[in-house]
Amino acid sequence: MKNNSDYRTVYSTESGRIKQATPSQQAAPVKGDGFVRLRREVKGRGGGTVIVINGVPLPPTELKELAGVLKKKCGCGGTVKEGVIEIQGDHRDTLQAELVTRGFKVKLAGG
Repeated sequence: MKNNSDYRTVYSTESGRIKQATPSQQAAPVKGDGFVRLRREVKGRGGGTVIVINGVPLPPTELKELAGVLKKKCGCGGTVKEGVIEIQGDHRDTLQAELVTRGFKVKLAGG
């Protein structure tokens, strides 16, 4: 057998022998369920309200641009941390409307 990192050993139930699977044959991990979730958080934030936006299927550079647009739309501050957008203040309705117009499926989560 070849010792190549692009291949993974897989057992075949059809022939009972071991065959090689290429990366294109391997199942890609599912990244979320297709919904962008808006969650309101107050706990651990010194009494301030923050809207946390999870599940946006964008690369980091586009995620940062989207965060900038959302902050301008709400007229507030915010940040992007580890693929999650945080917007200061309780602007869930405004954020939901903006994300829906951009083609995302949005769910309100939490209180």
